[in-house]
Amino acid sequence: MTTPVQLEVGDFNARSASAATAIRHYGEALLDAARRDPRIVCLTADLTLPTETDLFRDHLPERFHQVGIAEANMIGIAGGLARSGEIPFVHSFCVFATRRCYDQIAMQLAYPRANVKIIGVIPGLSTLLGVSHQAIDDIALMRALPNMTVIEPFGPGQVRAAVAAIAAHDGPVYLRLKRADGSEGAADPAEAFSIGRMRILREGRDGLLVACGMMVDVALKAAEGLGREGKSVGVVDMATIKPLDPALAELARQVPAVVTLENHSIIGGLGSAVAELLLEEGVSAGFRRVGVRDTFAEGGSTAYLFETYGLSEAAVIHAFQQASQRGRG
Repeated sequence: MTTPVQLEVGDFNARSASAATAIRHYGEALLDAARRDPRIVCLTADLTLPTETDLFRDHLPERFHQVGIAEANMIGIAGGLARSGEIPFVHSFCVFATRRCYDQIAMQLAYPRANVKIIGVIPGLSTLLGVSHQAIDDIALMRALPNMTVIEPFGPGQVRAAVAAIAAHDGPVYLRLKRADGSEGAADPAEAFSIGRMRILREGRDGLLVACGMMVDVALKAAEGLGREGKSVGVVDMATIKPLDPALAELARQVPAVVTLENHSIIGGLGSAVAELLLEEGVSAGFRRVGVRDTFAEGGSTAYLFETYGLSEAAVIHAFQQASQRGRG
């Protein structure tokens, strides 16, 4: 148990001007869940402020554990706490919460189906810090583990609802979150979230954009752009990447083109999951994946990285046009 407030290595640049005023939807939702359920405990690997767990530390210090820069040890501790009847939420940056301690996650959480929630912050190409901090393979890694649920919510209301849902879910979960930066706005308190269920945000007859996390907003903007060109394009928020909602197959069957959008490698993530489902269900449609190609990326602003590495609105529109031509062929 750690009660004193102390400066951590991970607190560098923890509070930019925008982040300082950001509503910490995840941190508040976790604290709310913990107040409802005394079994919930919080662990962090030297990244309290970036993961918004300082709220938990300050209000429930007896249930807060600062383990230092030791992710593998944190996972082992969490597995033991879960076996003792507690519900650990463990926190780090996405790349450190998954790849750095993958064997421990597999053997101590996924295999025994331990009731542990892994919370990763800074997904994909959303950091100035470059390759060492860019999680472009974490969804693929976590999807591959039996018993693991994988979720990437969009928007503050869905973040809050997802926290409540995974707290009630019995089993290991990987929750992938965009770091609060002041752009999120207020949350809809009535917003619902169900594990394994997609949300249809926009209907369309000419095609379908299937997105998760930060790419949902890009999908909505691309659909609007395509609408100005006379195309009626639907948008699905696929917040649960595993288990994937099987109802997507029937929805995709009704359109000639499907494009997936993810802030992640196109290998093994949402695009792969959707392709597997559609092919196995016999859905015939033009298909394209928007995401990080088979490459590492430099550091930079999110806007710059999305434009440079093909995650922009223009890239989505181009991919949709390609998928549409293939669908007609």
